[in-house]
Amino acid sequence: MDISAAEVKRAASAQPSSPPAVLNGAEILVRSLQAEGVKYLWGYPGGSVLYIYDALYKQDSIQHVLVRHEQAAVHAADGYARATGDVGVALVTSGPGVTNAVTGIATAYMDSIPMVIITGQVPTAAIGMDAFQECDTVGITRPVVKHNFLVKDVRDLASTIKKAFHIARTGRPGPVVIDVPKDVSLNTAPFQYPQTIELRSYNPVRKGHSGQIRKAVQLLLQAKRPYIYTGGGVVLGEASQELRQLADLLGFPVTNTLMGLGAIPASDPKFLGMLGMHGTYEANMTMQHCDVLLAVGARFDDRVIGNPAHFAQVERKIIHVDIDPSSISKRVRVDIPIVGDVKDVLQELIAQLKESHQRPDTVAISSWWGQINEWRKRECLAYEPSDEVIKPQMVVQTLARLTRGRDAYITSDVGQHQMWAAQFYGFEEPRRWINSGGLGTMGVGLPYAMGIKLAKPESDVFCITGEGSIQMCIQELSTCLQYKTPVKIVSLNNRYLGMVRQWQELIYGGRYSHSYMDALPDFVKLAEAYGHVGLRVDRPADVEGALKEAMRLKDRTVFIDVRTDPTENVWPMVHAGKGISEMQLKSEDL
Repeated sequence: MDISAAEVKRAASAQPSSPPAVLNGAEILVRSLQAEGVKYLWGYPGGSVLYIYDALYKQDSIQHVLVRHEQAAVHAADGYARATGDVGVALVTSGPGVTNAVTGIATAYMDSIPMVIITGQVPTAAIGMDAFQECDTVGITRPVVKHNFLVKDVRDLASTIKKAFHIARTGRPGPVVIDVPKDVSLNTAPFQYPQTIELRSYNPVRKGHSGQIRKAVQLLLQAKRPYIYTGGGVVLGEASQELRQLADLLGFPVTNTLMGLGAIPASDPKFLGMLGMHGTYEANMTMQHCDVLLAVGARFDDRVIGNPAHFAQVERKIIHVDIDPSSISKRVRVDIPIVGDVKDVLQELIAQLKESHQRPDTVAISSWWGQINEWRKRECLAYEPSDEVIKPQMVVQTLARLTRGRDAYITSDVGQHQMWAAQFYGFEEPRRWINSGGLGTMGVGLPYAMGIKLAKPESDVFCITGEGSIQMCIQELSTCLQYKTPVKIVSLNNRYLGMVRQWQELIYGGRYSHSYMDALPDFVKLAEAYGHVGLRVDRPADVEGALKEAMRLKDRTVFIDVRTDPTENVWPMVHAGKGISEMQLKSEDL
């Protein structure tokens, strides 16, 4: 039986007088996904989900992407969600399929990414009997999901899927797991997909309290040393335009966290760069010494403010806007909490500012900018160029120059290359920088790029990675070939687990315990073995040519193995336990 999109629409909008079609659970699941507008599904088959795969075989409106490892299925769906704002969907089997997927689920959870992960389960009668490929999916995933469901009755399946998508995409987004026992996917029930859903215990606040916003406006207008600090919540909340309008209206300095890059253009003179552990000197010093701080969609996490006690030494007033009330005053006490959708809150904040006859103190703000510009003179991102050895910073800067004005997306893995990409690329738009922030998961870069390339086939998609991270999910080069996702991989190969080596150099007396990559493959030959193009770059003069060649080969996946300086470190750096303004700017600061 062919399941068409038209049939789904008819079934979803059927009148009560029309008897609904009787389908098995697998068909109900597929039709429910179609009703939600799902276009892509990343997964890997196994015994407990074969009825679902059979139902997928009978339709053609959802494209299933067969990955080579379940972790990559979730990462690819995650990358798709980050780039598009849609809910990413993955499908894995029971037991090891679930446990392999947990890292991807936790990665999405830490960065608040809307996802639905469908997991197979042993038949309901076998649950708790240590059946083949059984695991407690609900128990295992509970700490790393926004919510999870175990569906024991096929009659509950459609409504559960509706609930899952609603929970995933509303409020503070996050991954939702639906565990489907094999017999539930076989059993039959009338299918009618609900148009709306109400959850009595789940009603996230969207509109911020007008009185609190009014207080925030007054505080901002009275500020002498103001600062706007934004995180991934601005990107996820589609509030970048509002942030830019607010910054232009007030003329205040702005910083982004790692997850918030692109919310304001890197070229905007009001942007001070990323803040935090590897943030700019001016961004961190402004954060420490401001008198009024507007925090929007950010968490004050350990990588941003360092030691909370040190941060609290300077008296300041803090306005904190977030969709999640549990994030407010979690690490730092705030003065004006505003719970609500960041886009809605910023819109009302802007409206009230425009209505007010009061304006910021221009003399004080000008003096504040004078101090900030003095901090900027430190040129904390400066590095020593070389004609002999490839500097990783130069590679990122060259890529940024070549892709300027193009429709480009940049993914990264985790480590030094991630920080250099964040520092030196210069993101002008939101959702163009795709990386793992909260969990710091190695191996995400290539699956992220695959997911984005399917969603954005005409865009340039580059994965900036390292020789350690890329090997975590390198088998997905096979997926790239099968599904024709021609991504460009730029591996900054320094023959070390670079960030580990940097810490070992600075903190552990140069004892490089298991951070040197002693038996690396020939990445050019490996790329070619997977059916792709491999390029190796050893000289600084050849970097630009290799990147241009990769871009010229529009329809091919290209792996560029760039042999970079193994001694280069990421600066600035705030050491663990130190305050945000206690930065080491270079090796000579030791």
